[in-house]
Formats: sequence, C-alpha cells, structure tokens
Amino acid sequence: MPRLLFGSALVLALVAGLVPRAMAHFGVIIPSDDIVTQEDSRTLALEVKFIHPMETTYMEMEKPKRFGVFHKGKVQDLLASLEKARGKGADQEEFFTFWKTQYSIKRPGDYTFFVEPTPYWEPAEDKFIVHYTKVCVNALGLEEGWDEPLGLEVEILPMTRPYGFWTGNVFTGQVLHKGKPVPNAEVEVEYLNESPENKSMVKAPSDPLVTQVVRADRNGVFTYAMPRAGWWGFAALRDATWKLKKDGKPKDVEIGAVFWVRTVDMK
Repeated sequence: MPRLLFGSALVLALVAGLVPRAMAHFGVIIPSDDIVTQEDSRTLALEVKFIHPMETTYMEMEKPKRFGVFHKGKVQDLLASLEKARGKGADQEEFFTFWKTQYSIKRPGDYTFFVEPTPYWEPAEDKFIVHYTKVCVNALGLEEGWDEPLGLEVEILPMTRPYGFWTGNVFTGQVLHKGKPVPNAEVEVEYLNESPENKSMVKAPSDPLVTQVVRADRNGVFTYAMPRAGWWGFAALRDATWKLKKDGKPKDVEIGAVFWVRTVDMK
C-alpha cells in the first residue's frame, strides 16, 4: 500500500476507534411476572425505566405523563401510584431515577400496562425521545384482550400471544402509527441483561449483537426468534410529525413503539 494511503487509513482507523457508537434507547415496563396463576400472589411489582437494556445503562427518567393499564376494554389511570426509585447499571457509578409501583390483580384476563414518558432530551442526537411502551400480563387463565390496540400515537400490536413463550419461540408484531400499519418499519431488538432468568451477564462480542434489527413487511408486520430466557424488548422508531422546543428552538422528536415479552427455558 502506498505510504500516503496507508497513513490515511491509519488515521481513519484511529478516529473511528475514538468515536463512541450510538446505543439504542428503550422504554421499559417490567412486571414481576407475565403470567399470574391461581397459586401465585395476585400483587404485581412493576418497574418503569429508560435504559440501554443489553448494557444495563440507565438514563435519568422524569415522572411519566401517562401510566396505566388496559383490561377488558377499559383504561385505569395508575400514574399516582408511581414511586421514585434509584438504580444504576453494572458499569455506572452514578445512580439514576426510575419508577416503580404495585398492582393488585382482581379479575381474570389480560392486563396491558403502558407508559407515555415525559420527553427525554438527548443532546448527542439533538432531539427529544418519547417511547410509548407496553407489556401484557395474563391473569387467572382467561386469555382475552392481548390483541387489542390501545390507541397510542405509535404502538406495537402483538400478532402472537405475548406471554407463554419458550426460549426459541418467535414473537410477531405489527407496527402502528395513529392506528395504521407502518410499511417497512425498522424494529430494534434487545435483550434485558437485568432479567431475573439471566444467571450471568451476556457479553456481546460486537456492536451488531447488542442491538438486533429486523425490517417489517409492507403491512408493518415483523417476526423475531428469541434465543435466551428472559425479557426481550422490541422498539419501532420514527420521527414525529410535531416538534418540541429546547432553549426556544424547535427540535425533532423520535417517537417509539416499544413492547416487552418474556421467554422461559424448558426444563
């Protein structure tokens, strides 16, 4: 290789090594269980966070704008029940705010918990981030309601029942924006390294293995097979048609439809 070209390649390689990669943000709602049986406690513990799931990197989360649960066609407002908590990732020294609550199951059926967060300002991307996040819990044997949309600005509608997954099963969902399918939507997928089933932290050997990416079809439908026990997050991102102001200037807003499902190993 000519000396000039070699020197240029070396400089580019060194610069590339110094540039931090962008980590995927995920809104998170994790219940203490995704299936409540007659033998289980009927009180769920739930945690609401904003993190990089695979790397367990927390971001500071203000109190959400909305938090509730959808059951049998009705929405119950749970925002007042949220309590502030502090946590940090494995490699973080500073503690960050997240939110937690408890919810008592009283009737059979599917309970879809959802959150609309306060917009998060990401200076590295010069934009706000708003992730509309959902998770579904089945209670007492009645499998009814998991496939109903909530009418969020963006959301993932499950096409497969979103609980009762063995490790290796596939999750199929449909990306909706204002109730309509999003053709060719890009969906990011990450494993939650904080999952109780995870006995040892997963170490990804390269960046593409931290955040998986799948493309939806023309009807906004995507499928992904989950290779490890624990919680998996799916995030379909797009730019909002509206903007928010930062220091008096209008800024872009990334809106995300996020859904969480859990897998368990066969024993």
